[in-house]
Amino acid sequence: MRRFLLSLTAVLGAAVVAISSAPVGGAQPPWFQAQVGNAAQVLSVVGTGGSQGKMDVWQRGATGWQPVGAGIPVFLGSAGLAPRARDTIPATPMGVYSLDFAFGTQPNPGGDLKYYQTTPDYWWSADGPTYNTMQVCKQADCPFDTSPASGTENLYIPAYAHAIVMGVNKERVPGNGGAFFVHTSNGSPTAGCVALDDATLVKVIQWLQPGAVIAIAQ
Repeated sequence: MRRFLLSLTAVLGAAVVAISSAPVGGAQPPWFQAQVGNAAQVLSVVGTGGSQGKMDVWQRGATGWQPVGAGIPVFLGSAGLAPRARDTIPATPMGVYSLDFAFGTQPNPGGDLKYYQTTPDYWWSADGPTYNTMQVCKQADCPFDTSPASGTENLYIPAYAHAIVMGVNKERVPGNGGAFFVHTSNGSPTAGCVALDDATLVKVIQWLQPGAVIAIAQ
């Protein structure tokens, strides 16, 4: 499979993503157009079968939507796609979600999203009042269950070299899913996140602006 790499460039004074493949979509409006409100940047993820998909990167400008990245291979949840998020199902939820902030074990690669460089003290809680939130604490002092059985994730792992938080279940309803990220791929299906190669992800993080969204469909 050809690898589609992103490189930053300047078009009309704004940073966009360029690729080595032909533009996608032509004159056709993107499938997500009516679903993303006023968002000007969209990561469009479409399943291609099983736990695999492709990501196209879009920017909205004065002349409408322009494809600035196409055909980026991604891994989805091991159970594929699902209509909604659930804690107990390793599927990537379909829909449109905000991209709230970024984090990673590696230093901030730059860009306008808030970025947290994680240490072993960074967690994504799946327990109690802190459900579906990032927390920082020594494991022995954390006021939530950090055991693997709880679903709480330590954020200092190779798959989180770089990651972007997806705004899934912002109401933080227990059981309705948490810890959904766009993160570095290890070459395998995920537990429900979207994963891509780290070099491309870094360039996406550098390109994204606050207010961007991810749109996921079958």
